[in-house]
Amino acid sequence: MRLLSLFFVVCSSISGLSFGLALVAAWVTHVIVCIKASAWVLLAFGCIVAPVGIVHGAGVWFGVF
Repeated sequence: MRLLSLFFVVCSSISGLSFGLALVAAWVTHVIVCIKASAWVLLAFGCIVAPVGIVHGAGVWFGVF
């Protein structure tokens, strides 16, 4: 029983870490795309309001933006 609970803790930690890394990668994508496109206002707004940058970065991945 103890091994099973340890397994769930490790899996939840890995999934949480993976999700966090994906968010950071999306934000970095936003920064790189905005610098390449010289979209300074969007860059500044995405840096101040991080969820905007994350959504924009993920949208770039999936071809929405």
